[in-house]
Amino acid sequence: MKHTISLVALAAGLSLAQPAYAADDASSREELAEMRAAMAAMAARIDALEADLAAAEAKTAEASAAAVAASSAASEASAAAAKAAEGDGTSIKWKGGPLIEGKGGWSFKPRGRLQYDAGITSVPSSTGRDDGFGSEARRARLGVEGDIPGGFGYKFELDFAGGATEVTDAILSYEDKGLKVAIGQQNNFQGLEELTSSRFISQLERAAFTDAFGFERRLGVSVQYGVGDVLVQTGLFSDNIDDLSNKNWSADGRVVYLPKLGKAQLHLGGSLHYTDLESGSSVRYRQRPFVHFTGERFINTGSLAAVSETGYGLEAAAINGPLHFAAEGFWQQVDRPGALTDPTFFGGYAEVGYFLTGGDTRGYKKGVFERVKPANPVDEGGLGALQLNLRYDYLDLNDAGIIGGTQNGYGISLIWTPTDYTRFMVNYGRMSYDDAVHPAAGGDTSYSVDSLGVRAQVDF
Repeated sequence: MKHTISLVALAAGLSLAQPAYAADDASSREELAEMRAAMAAMAARIDALEADLAAAEAKTAEASAAAVAASSAASEASAAAAKAAEGDGTSIKWKGGPLIEGKGGWSFKPRGRLQYDAGITSVPSSTGRDDGFGSEARRARLGVEGDIPGGFGYKFELDFAGGATEVTDAILSYEDKGLKVAIGQQNNFQGLEELTSSRFISQLERAAFTDAFGFERRLGVSVQYGVGDVLVQTGLFSDNIDDLSNKNWSADGRVVYLPKLGKAQLHLGGSLHYTDLESGSSVRYRQRPFVHFTGERFINTGSLAAVSETGYGLEAAAINGPLHFAAEGFWQQVDRPGALTDPTFFGGYAEVGYFLTGGDTRGYKKGVFERVKPANPVDEGGLGALQLNLRYDYLDLNDAGIIGGTQNGYGISLIWTPTDYTRFMVNYGRMSYDDAVHPAAGGDTSYSVDSLGVRAQVDF
């Protein structure tokens, strides 16, 4: 407004001074008139601009007030939501998949794993057995697990690999401090290698004896109790849920001593197993050449009439920083009917492994190997964990006149774990056989089979 007043005063001054210039010519008067008109137009324009500015300032103030109100409303809504979540006690965490925990001890978590294998086997051509490329979905599992108020829990999982749907775990459990009771389809304490999840084993396949001697989940009830450095496990079982109904039953027990010496984790264990078979039963012990995507077996007892089986296992392991060692031995005795001789077969392995990446170590918990958690995972800009493992794997299926063959296996694996829940593996194995069931040229039953496999894995 100050500009407007000044221009008006100037125009008025020029008007009052007009008599002093009466002698000027007509052109001068015209110029003055034009100047007064221009000044009047300029004053009007300034008035309009000032009005526009005032309107803009008013709109800005209104928008600012609206933004403040919206922010306040959002804060109030967020606080209300947090208060509501706090009120019903529900929380969601991420543990490979969503872990939902509710009020009073409820929890729910989906679980699963995918393992894709591919590779080649090389077999002496004169045996006439298939070899070359092979691939498969080794495991494709999906399930749920969680807790129920009162110390109870549940776990249910199906495997869809191989074109069939099988129940792997179907367990109702109860835990109280060191005590755990489980009812349902579950592992029955066969030893360190078998009880370690396939997600965390150090070779593509477990030791040969675990498959050859028919280790599998069974339906039954088990009790575990851990106190200090001692873990005791025992149970009574029928048969695998897919093989029921029958009259087979078994009793299993395992004791583990797992002290820590400084930073080193030690593991010493033993197990005992007895299976009573219904009348007319038979057993067969055989094994693939190191990888699962081939159906060939070069050691095989054939079917043996059997009344019962008795197994004895010993196990030892140690973990110290990046280095680990593991070894097991297992004796399987078959009680045959009548005057038939009772053979005892043996299998075992010894392994050493080392992490090539700094800060990484093999996981261990409650008597089994557990998840590797890279010190520098890929999602944080690191390399992940890189582990090298060497294994000797022995299996003897010759005894009491039964010639099933023997295996001296040598394996080397390289495992890359980029994140906690992803894993990639390359694994080479050389299986040297004696008394193989498929003779080569000239009737030779002593020869070797080579296998190379790779695996891509994700679990949650």
